[in-house]
Amino acid sequence: MFFTIPTLMTWTRIVAIPLIVGVFYLPLDPATRNLIATVMFVVFALTDWLDGFLARKLNQTSAFGAFLDPVADKFLVCASLLVLVHLGRADVFVALIIIGREIAISALREWMAQIGASRSVAVHMLGKVKTTVQMVAIPFLLFDGLLFGVIDTRQWGYVLIWLAAVLTVWSMVYYLQKALPEIRARVK
Repeated sequence: MFFTIPTLMTWTRIVAIPLIVGVFYLPLDPATRNLIATVMFVVFALTDWLDGFLARKLNQTSAFGAFLDPVADKFLVCASLLVLVHLGRADVFVALIIIGREIAISALREWMAQIGASRSVAVHMLGKVKTTVQMVAIPFLLFDGLLFGVIDTRQWGYVLIWLAAVLTVWSMVYYLQKALPEIRARVK
């Protein structure tokens, strides 16, 4: 099921990456670039929810879609974080925490799947909250201005991205603790 509607929507998140990055190289004023990148990020991030919904509704779930969906999310988040670091809107340390965790947990999940213990690192609510906070923080930082004339998105985005970093570490510790019995059993 390589070309189902949900899978094509997932592919759009990967295609979005050079588009979002490219916006910042257009000969537009900074506020316009920020707005375009923010709208693009929000629209493409919403496809994460929509593709899962449609896959279930249209009975088009697939192993490939289940693989590609989190990969697309991680690419979108990591690329956006790198743009934000480049623009001076996010700390390198935050980006390293978030990107490092994504790599570590992806590798852990792959290993656990190979040994038949993927249930021990199944997605948990803490990971979903972390993702939600990231998906709010990133567009706030991309926008980098006053929203509705009152909300300083840079200030709120900065707080939220640090909160996401804390949740990132917390969720990584949670997943590692869940996997620890299997790790101990295999390492002996």
